[in-house]
Amino acid sequence: MFYLDLFASLARHEVRYLLVGGLAMNLHGVPRMTMDVDILLALDEENLAHFFAVAEELKLRPALPIPLKELADPAKREIWVKERNLIAFSLNCTERFAPTVDVLIGTGLPFDAAYARRVAREINGVAVSLAATEDMIALKSLAGRAQDQADIEHLKRT
Repeated sequence: MFYLDLFASLARHEVRYLLVGGLAMNLHGVPRMTMDVDILLALDEENLAHFFAVAEELKLRPALPIPLKELADPAKREIWVKERNLIAFSLNCTERFAPTVDVLIGTGLPFDAAYARRVAREINGVAVSLAATEDMIALKSLAGRAQDQADIEHLKRT
């Protein structure tokens, strides 16, 4: 299953990441349909090199015609966020029916502090690094969509 392969590869390559979005909502006990995997990454050079190894292993390719290595350029990320309103760098798998992996950029959430608060989960023996409830609420507050507001209400009750 793609999800377990992704999380196992992230662990094997020692990627510092946080699972956020709909899949994280499910792991927080809030049923939610989703068609992608949303993650936050530590965007330092070393961590991104580890993530690039995961992308290569799982045959993840950028959805846009942008080389994956450009994700490591802070100036380009800033342009994408400010000038193009790009909030997620999307990666597609060459495997049929695999979900999109969205690397969130420009969220404003300090990664190191959020990573220190992460919740460790295990699914079928595979470690998953899950954003804490308070960080999920912060991210969803920033997004401000109707679905995010509903998610916030559910998270507050868990």
